[in-house]
Amino acid sequence: MTTEEQTTSDAYHFKAEIKQVLHILVHSLYQDREIFLRELISNASDAMTRMQFEMLTNHDVLDPDAELAIHIDVPEVAEDEPKKIIICDSGIGMTKDELVQNLGTIAQSGAREFLAKIAEGATFDANDLIGQFGVGFYSVFMVADEVRVVSRSHKKRAKAAAWLCDGSDTFRVEAAEKEDRGTEIHITLRPDAAEFANEWKLKQIVKKHSDFVRYPIYVGEAQANQQTSLWRQRPSDIQPDAYRDFYRQMTMEFEEPLLTVHFATDVPVSVHALLFVPGKREPGILASRKEPGVMLYSHNVLIQEYCTDLLPVWLQFVDGVVDSEDLPLNVSRETVQNNRLMAQLGKTIRGRLLRDLKKMGQDDAEKYEKFWNEFGRYFKEAVAIDPAAKEDVLPLYRYQSSKSDGKLISLDDYVARMAEEQEAIYFVLSDTVAAAANSPHLDPFKARGLEVLYWVDPLDALISPLLAEYKGKPFQNVDEADMELPNTAATETETDEATPIAEPDLNRFIGACVTTLGERVTEVRVSKVLKDSPVRLVSPKDAQNREMHRIQRLLDKEYEIPRKILEVNGRHPLIANLAQLATQQPDAPLLTMSIEQLYANALVQEGLHPNPADMLPQIQSILEVAAAQAVQ
Repeated sequence: MTTEEQTTSDAYHFKAEIKQVLHILVHSLYQDREIFLRELISNASDAMTRMQFEMLTNHDVLDPDAELAIHIDVPEVAEDEPKKIIICDSGIGMTKDELVQNLGTIAQSGAREFLAKIAEGATFDANDLIGQFGVGFYSVFMVADEVRVVSRSHKKRAKAAAWLCDGSDTFRVEAAEKEDRGTEIHITLRPDAAEFANEWKLKQIVKKHSDFVRYPIYVGEAQANQQTSLWRQRPSDIQPDAYRDFYRQMTMEFEEPLLTVHFATDVPVSVHALLFVPGKREPGILASRKEPGVMLYSHNVLIQEYCTDLLPVWLQFVDGVVDSEDLPLNVSRETVQNNRLMAQLGKTIRGRLLRDLKKMGQDDAEKYEKFWNEFGRYFKEAVAIDPAAKEDVLPLYRYQSSKSDGKLISLDDYVARMAEEQEAIYFVLSDTVAAAANSPHLDPFKARGLEVLYWVDPLDALISPLLAEYKGKPFQNVDEADMELPNTAATETETDEATPIAEPDLNRFIGACVTTLGERVTEVRVSKVLKDSPVRLVSPKDAQNREMHRIQRLLDKEYEIPRKILEVNGRHPLIANLAQLATQQPDAPLLTMSIEQLYANALVQEGLHPNPADMLPQIQSILEVAAAQAVQ
């Protein structure tokens, strides 16, 4: 704030804009009132830091041996008197003129901007107001009826002075008695803020907002803060138990985190970070942190408890602390969101997290599998909501495959063992690993020794059109009708072991399929690749968005079964028997029921059947017919 005129030797009027801001602080803002203590502690910490710098070159100061500390006391008062708090520091102190200057100045242009936005109907919480408009000290008027600041400068000849204000449009500065260096803030609490005149409450606030301020903070006789922040220590100096204890204290989660990332750097921005990947996706019932976002500190002072602007949405399962001395202490949420520095911080933290996750995947496959099972879906969502992230997240993907023996493999693993002539990364979409492993589409790949990835998460179908390629290798769905497979050392001679079905019989069976299935299929034809499966459904070349049919079914949207090509295996024993039946008894009920069941089976294998339970009456009917024929 600035002063407009001096009405007496020690009385000052605030400018009109400042009066309005103070009025809002005093009368309108009730949320997060506890941050007044954070702001006063932050100011006290700054005063002591300035004292430290002063003593580097000047030892001729008042009380050179005084402990640099903050003391918060709740004096006893009569029952009918207002409650009080006293906050003292041994910092650099202020003269009378400095009190007028330092406690009589708010960014006037900021005040005008704030009032203009209020006039337009904008709303602000206390954090925004304090951060945007530099009124940290004046947050005390959210809880105070009156504030008396008594200060004595570090300069030996300077006299003590006091600044007094009741939140109205004036303040006074007068002579005072104080023997030691530093500043005392005497707060007379408003009746509705009497809860703060409680040592337990004050310790709780210190623990939450100022636990790692570098100077000791005493509430009553006991120190209330840890003082040395774990994230500002060198990782080589910290034992694993210290990380575990800090994580438990911060989150109240008792399962150890899957990954701890601790680093510090000064380039391109100053940052100290201690981050954790939780053991589980969902927080425990006793977890203290219920919202996403890391704790954002500046100069060891908490400025946002849940900062969601540093990391992308798909990394917001990460918890921990980020501390940067490049951020101003009075940063607001709006400033954070629009701060170029925050973008640099976020880029640095994101890069380090992804690097350490990749390293965990290389060094500890078992732990990484647990991580992927818990959080893999976030990285799949990243491709859909943040296309620029694709290059970063694809190396983290893990899948089971036709050659992985139940283990998860990376795309790098797959590419490294591709056949020499193979140019694509093959995948099969299915609902379960078991269904994928038994997919009829795998027949030609098994015969040639080609590996196929099992994509069994519903998100796999959603993002498959977005993936395109990895390291120059295109992704290819194995359900394509006329896929050209590479020539490999493996052959398909095994298919010759079965006797091919007589062509007239096979043609009659195909005709029966066309008649039975009608418009539900685009074509029925003999397969050139099936070996162990009787039929399969493949997509026509001109099929559009075929993966989306699975998503629509899973989301219970208006779903129509897509029309596909039905391929039949001309060497399979079941098809051979049905082909004979089509020749000998073309009107047999068993023939029609069997064709319907084969089609339904193929839909289930493709993950396209709207309700597999509907097959049960048909299966029972087939069993009844088969049993009746068996006893004849």
